[in-house]
Amino acid sequence: MDARFLGITELAEVPSVAVVVDVMRAFTVAAWAFAQGAEKIVLAESPAEALALKARHPDWVALKDGPPAPGFDTVNSPGLLRSLDLGGRTVVQKTTAGTVGALAVKEAPLVLCAGFVVAEATARLLGTCGSDGVTFVVTGEDGQAEEDLACAHYIARRATGAATDSAEFLRRAAGSRAAAELTEGVRQGVHPDDVALCLEIDRFPFAMVATSEGSLMVLRPRAVPSPSDGDPV
Repeated sequence: MDARFLGITELAEVPSVAVVVDVMRAFTVAAWAFAQGAEKIVLAESPAEALALKARHPDWVALKDGPPAPGFDTVNSPGLLRSLDLGGRTVVQKTTAGTVGALAVKEAPLVLCAGFVVAEATARLLGTCGSDGVTFVVTGEDGQAEEDLACAHYIARRATGAATDSAEFLRRAAGSRAAAELTEGVRQGVHPDDVALCLEIDRFPFAMVATSEGSLMVLRPRAVPSPSDGDPV
């Protein structure tokens, strides 16, 4: 598999398959939202769009990066989100990097959103999609975020069927600037468990696929069966 690792601003063409990686915290949060029962996640282009969608659909749950803000129901924190009952709900998500990266490749035939918590399922889905080339969109720090690069490298290795120890990739992510900022309270809207939750490998058995539905980019979970023992990814 030919894997490319690009920042959002480096995307010069529409990829055939895109894996948008945001470990800390957008797509860890998205996975937790699905685990808490959310039906779908609408990826908003701006806080204003998120609030407009919330105004039209008062039962939707709107979340954003940073501290709590009027009109938003919660923030982009897996530690905080895991206590919410989202059964059957639609979530509107706007973040600094993750949602921006997904919208940047919305024309791609296949768009997956990922973090460590769905790494194996994402790799298995890549292994079945029949594409020789995959573009990993590294959303943080203009494509240099170590936690996102580590996760992208790990998924790329697993997608080839290679036996890969996750420990070194998780160590890289744990030593990232984002992990330090979350731990030290530099960022707002943070739960003390956020970093640990973002570094849980394969917590959930589904991949997350983003598709255009009308004018909206919508993320949904997709179950990926586990291979039987001895089968490749």
